[in-house]
Amino acid sequence: MSDPKNDLPAGRQEKLITTRGVVTESLPSTLFRVKIQDDKEILAYLSGKMRMHRIKVLIGDSVEVVLDSYGGKGRIIKRL
Repeated sequence: MSDPKNDLPAGRQEKLITTRGVVTESLPSTLFRVKIQDDKEILAYLSGKMRMHRIKVLIGDSVEVVLDSYGGKGRIIKRL
């Protein structure tokens, strides 16, 4: 049984780090460069639900990003 809060299987429950940011650049394959709150730029991709519902993300949009545990990429889960 999976927990709807963090979209991970029951055995892999981890603390997800979410932060807000602003999209600064749009790249191919639904990748975006996002400036997060602590003046750091990361590479982020769209979540599956945002792709499925065709939610558009433009430069300058405020977004909510889930950071991976290694700090390399993020997943855009919400457009604010």
